Amino acid sequence: MKLVPESLQGYHRAWLTRDIIAGLTLAAVAIPEVMGYTSIAGTPIVTGLYTIIFPTIVFALLGSSRLLVVGADSATAAVLAAGMTGLGIAGVTPGSADWLALTSLTALVCGVLLLIARLLRLGFVGDFLSASVLIGFLTGVGIQVLSGQIPDLLGIPKGTGNWFEQQWHWISSLSSAQVGTVVFGLSTIVIIEAFKRFIPVVPGAIVAVLLLTAISALTNAHAHGVAVVGAIKGGFPPLGLPSGISWSDVSKVMPTAVSCTVLIIAQSAATSRSFAFKHGAAVDINRDIVGLSGASLAAGLSGTFAVNGSPTKTQILDQQKGRTQLANLTMAAVALLFTMFFTGLLADMPKAVLAGIVFLIGVSLIDVPGLRRLWMRRRNEFVVALITTVTVFAVGVEQGIILAVVLSLLDLVRRQYAPGDYVIGQDQAGEPTYQAAVPGAQSLPGLILFRYDAELFYANANRFADALESVISAAPDPVRWVALDCGAIDDIDYSAGVTLANLVKYCQAHNARFVLVRPDDQLLATLGTYQTLDAIGEDNIFPTLAETFRAYRADAAASAP
Repeated sequence: MKLVPESLQGYHRAWLTRDIIAGLTLAAVAIPEVMGYTSIAGTPIVTGLYTIIFPTIVFALLGSSRLLVVGADSATAAVLAAGMTGLGIAGVTPGSADWLALTSLTALVCGVLLLIARLLRLGFVGDFLSASVLIGFLTGVGIQVLSGQIPDLLGIPKGTGNWFEQQWHWISSLSSAQVGTVVFGLSTIVIIEAFKRFIPVVPGAIVAVLLLTAISALTNAHAHGVAVVGAIKGGFPPLGLPSGISWSDVSKVMPTAVSCTVLIIAQSAATSRSFAFKHGAAVDINRDIVGLSGASLAAGLSGTFAVNGSPTKTQILDQQKGRTQLANLTMAAVALLFTMFFTGLLADMPKAVLAGIVFLIGVSLIDVPGLRRLWMRRRNEFVVALITTVTVFAVGVEQGIILAVVLSLLDLVRRQYAPGDYVIGQDQAGEPTYQAAVPGAQSLPGLILFRYDAELFYANANRFADALESVISAAPDPVRWVALDCGAIDDIDYSAGVTLANLVKYCQAHNARFVLVRPDDQLLATLGTYQTLDAIGEDNIFPTLAETFRAYRADAAASAP
């Protein structure tokens, strides 16, 4: 049983037919998609097909996810292209052999970095990209991707300069648009959208490719000024290390590889989790990272670029009722057969057809519903998403990745530095109530039961102490008890421990009893190590809020004149 890949364990024969049908359908969708992604990555069209052959097979054998589809991805291709362009090496231009070699080297470096991430159990890294940042990042990639296809849809040369200059170039060149190219491009978009709306079971992209390629061949569109892809080198994918690379090239592609690796972990983990939870299945992100590492290495060794887990293709597989990676292996087999025997059929395919396919992929990445939800529910996170979006398409994808990580970490620090703090009271039914910890608030006359919704560490310790002292000093009645609710505090670092010890002394100097409420064993052990627990006293520890209120009322009654 151990020889059976984890993603195929417990396989039922009844799933076989459905998996094969789902794999065939997926191939019909994926083949034109991955060919389109090469226009983003700047590599030959056939390399897109390579991404869903050996990388897909290796992930199916090594990964744990039953559904995750691994192959070329628009966001990863955009990061890759931006990184290659940023190298500024003479002769390394999109479509050149050196460009392809460096993209394959990047895939190899990604594979090694992913393997290191697995050994160090860094699967949690993807969690540091918040949902709002990912919405902004993918929306920015979508805008960059679709805007990059407009010149090919119009049949005009692409502009140079920054994003805004490139947009102005095609806007000012509309009079030079090639009518035949525009017709093919718009026809592609209309066909795909029509099938999506009226016949969703049939992949519109493959229909557009076959139909419009046939029309192009029959009308000799190339002779009338329509740019076509031309001869595509087919055959078995080339196996081996990229040609013409050296160890010095590793350092050149390292920044791009790191950006791709972060994106691969974040996107694949989110996709794998969402579909596993949907079907009540277990998810092993670290095992999936092993599969993704193998897939990236397979990509680099089979003449193509870095791959990623694809949310859109995984969604298609799920809609087709695919159950396991056998569906993806079926897709890989179809892609291999197509690559070896049928690429010659695509020589007359207009470039505008691929541009139309990629244009719609870019549109699908723009998460308008997600941005709308952020606007309605969390304005501050909407601003973060918007900043990320603009940075990605206006400055660069790699810079967008860096900004996405930085903003996510800053948001984490912000939440820990300035969490909610409350004074806890008790209603007539004995249930706790929470009011903002502002001067003048108290739990009962003489009692301050304070809750701080974060762990205490060096950065927020002084803020915590200042907030509590301001409540104590402004209390309406002389404070006799200061109780700290530890329900959200399971650890205190040394700096915060010193601050807490000083706070205990402050309370005792003001004749107030300092107590802990609901501390866990780990926290008590830590405070014992700091010797803070000795200053507090074990008789000042209460397991529940209700018991704290009872003890205070009893103490207040006993002290009453």
